Amino acid sequence: MRTLGNILWFIFGGMFGGLAWIFAGCIWCITIVGIPFGRQFFKMARLSFMPFGTSVIG
Repeated sequence: MRTLGNILWFIFGGMFGGLAWIFAGCIWCITIVGIPFGRQFFKMARLSFMPFGTSVIG
């Protein structure tokens, strides 16, 4: 069920959400002050691509 949920999520909007998080992470990583925020945005992108059965830790 987890795999089916991830596939459906990716097709119906997860791809666009994940790409938006990656874009925001790249923008934030341009400055040294924004690098910690950018790293968190990349974690959110991973969660946005496949949210079922995953967790974000520190």
